[in-house]
Amino acid sequence: MAEAPKVEAAAPKKSRSKLPLILIGAVVLVGLAGAGWFWHRHSLAAAPAEQQKTSATEVKSVMHLENFVVNLQGATDSGYLRVGIDLGVAAEAKEGEKQATPPGRLRDAILTVLGTRTVDELLTPEGKAKLKQDLLQAIDDRAPEIDCKEIYFTEFLVQR
Repeated sequence: MAEAPKVEAAAPKKSRSKLPLILIGAVVLVGLAGAGWFWHRHSLAAAPAEQQKTSATEVKSVMHLENFVVNLQGATDSGYLRVGIDLGVAAEAKEGEKQATPPGRLRDAILTVLGTRTVDELLTPEGKAKLKQDLLQAIDDRAPEIDCKEIYFTEFLVQR
């Protein structure tokens, strides 16, 4: 009888351990879960503050005003400001109803504040924010019946 050739068993290949791959995957999953938790907590904490801000300054309608052009103050610089302003008011706009505030009184309050500014003040973001606050205060003092909550600049041009 013929002898069958001996077949040597192939040496088993050394298999790499999958432990490092599993550890890296676990670290990535824990990192993603932590980031998700942080984002969720941050959005929950910010939500009440945003709700309070919108309820405190609830604007129901916008009153458009014609553009203003004023000379700006300055010792050496003479300049002017052309600004478009819309007012965010708390009252709903009613069609066909006569405007409660005389436009002359409202425009006078705004022009009085605008005329006190300098070119340098109005070129900075802080100066524009201060201008909005001062305009809001002047409008509330001179025309409280319109219940102005916000000032919107629709055009803002400073010329030196």
